[in-house]
Amino acid sequence: MRNLPKMLAVLIGLLAVVFLGVEAYPKDKNETDAIEVGTWQFLWDPADNQTAAEAPPEYVLHSSDWTPMNEETMPPAKAASTDWAWIRIDVPQLGWPIPAVLIEKAYGRHVVAYTEYRELFDSRRQYRYAMNELLLPLRAEDAGGSVYIRMQVAEPRPGIVQNIAFGSFYELLTVYLTRDILDIMLGGSFALIGLVMLICAVFLNRNYSKAWLSLSCVILSIGLLVISYSPFLFTLYPDYGGILQRMFDVALFALLPSFLFFFQTVFGKGYRNSILHLSRFQLGYSFFCLLLLIGNVLTGERYFSVYYLLTTTVLGVLMIVELLTMLTCSVLYSLQRNKDALIFNAGLAAFAGIGIFELFRYYASGEQYDLYWWKWGMVIFVVSLIVVLGRRFAETHNQVLEYSRQLETFNNELQRAEKMEIISELAASVAHEVRNPLQVTRGFLQLLGERSAASEKAYIGMALEELDRASGIITDFLTFAKPGAENVKTLSIAEEFRHIEGVLTPLASIHHGKITLDIAPDLYVKGNSSKFKQAFINMIKNSIEALQEEGKIAVRAAKEDGEVVIRIRDNGVGMGPEELKRLGEPYFSNKTKGTGLGLMVTFRIIEAMQGTLTFDSEKGAGTEATVRFPEASD
Repeated sequence: MRNLPKMLAVLIGLLAVVFLGVEAYPKDKNETDAIEVGTWQFLWDPADNQTAAEAPPEYVLHSSDWTPMNEETMPPAKAASTDWAWIRIDVPQLGWPIPAVLIEKAYGRHVVAYTEYRELFDSRRQYRYAMNELLLPLRAEDAGGSVYIRMQVAEPRPGIVQNIAFGSFYELLTVYLTRDILDIMLGGSFALIGLVMLICAVFLNRNYSKAWLSLSCVILSIGLLVISYSPFLFTLYPDYGGILQRMFDVALFALLPSFLFFFQTVFGKGYRNSILHLSRFQLGYSFFCLLLLIGNVLTGERYFSVYYLLTTTVLGVLMIVELLTMLTCSVLYSLQRNKDALIFNAGLAAFAGIGIFELFRYYASGEQYDLYWWKWGMVIFVVSLIVVLGRRFAETHNQVLEYSRQLETFNNELQRAEKMEIISELAASVAHEVRNPLQVTRGFLQLLGERSAASEKAYIGMALEELDRASGIITDFLTFAKPGAENVKTLSIAEEFRHIEGVLTPLASIHHGKITLDIAPDLYVKGNSSKFKQAFINMIKNSIEALQEEGKIAVRAAKEDGEVVIRIRDNGVGMGPEELKRLGEPYFSNKTKGTGLGLMVTFRIIEAMQGTLTFDSEKGAGTEATVRFPEASD
């Protein structure tokens, strides 16, 4: 219940932020303008009294040792016997219904605020944290008096206050909340994203888990750092300040090794394994810092100076070295035109540049500089990390798809090769045995036909036709089993196609088609002439039979990249994707009496000549066959 008034104040402030156009009460311009104060007075507490009081003691109210100060001056030297100081701020005329004073920065471990006769605020801190943001409600009778702030100044920047403004409580509350609420929202968003990513990591494939987990830890650590660095929660909930400090330290210890491991997972080990060595060292040092944190808590911060040196000063130097190393490595990767490295380098450059600048400024100012811009550098950097990881996932997905397509193609080729091998063995073992009886049978039928009556000759003629068709099938089997490794010589493409054109032109005319040749000169391949003609006669014959009215068959041959490429294009009926997949299979044909053996033999002959055959077709738009052979010299 003690935090209920503060929670109500936060709620009122959030409502004021959301509904900026709605005014709680009527007021004129003078009532909304805040009065900024740039000077105050400083006094070391001569009594060094640590007991709480309801109002400033008389020796403070009537002391003549007050020292005027502003943001540019430092307080007088501290006496060895005291760690407490007083700040006095003069209160101007208060023309607001509910006046207040906002002190955006007050550096002191334990801060108590008073007017001359009552207590306004007590931080009640039992831990080392020197940043305070004070919003103190006043009364109309406080005008012309003073606000007294008593603080323990064992930390750097003793007794300094900044950005003092008197004004309406609700207006200053809006400033008070909106100044640091963005840090809480930003850090909370990062922490939530990191937690969700950690939960999702359970369902990820192992190939993605390392990069995903390291990025989750980076984002979660950044979120906790932003939350626990903001003075908003320390001021609003001072009892939990110790927990917030420990959370900040743990998040910082986890951030650096996670960051290095993510870089190593995505881009590699770096130049001469520099990133690998740094990540291992940082992991060990972070674990060492965690042990120091536990020891610092257990000893009641008795050795805080040692803990601060090793976990803040030394760790800050390590951070600068690691950021510079990663920045250098990412630049090297970027010079290799690695797009992921370019994106990562842009984000890292923003984060590292801002971080290094602020760290140098922090140490150069004697640790009296408040780190502010680093959180925006982290936002840019986290976005770049997410983009890089997303690109890696997309790239891996595309690779999986490509591997799947290649595997499907390989399986199809393997099945086809197995089929062809079986057919080849059958052809070699059966064809000769079947051909001889067929020839004997045909001879006897011819003799019978010469002696038969006219009515019987028609049947004998049909029988002879079927025997010739069977003999042709067996010839195809024999050609498939032995596609022509003998009688290999250098073939002139132009000369071979002149013979092919002479053979097929009459057939094309019967089907109302026309064959045109466009053969580049001096094209030569190695192969068997008769088998070469057989293969291309089979393909062109298929094109002729697929023609419709005014059909055209264009044969073009040219040299491309050291290969002889022959393309046969027709404007026939075309084929669909399923038909294209099955081309070359035995007994698959689009013709009524086709066996599919002709195209199967064609594939076999071209393969024997170290060539490749591919088809491109579309229903109603025709078909194009492309054959590629290694070029041979004349």
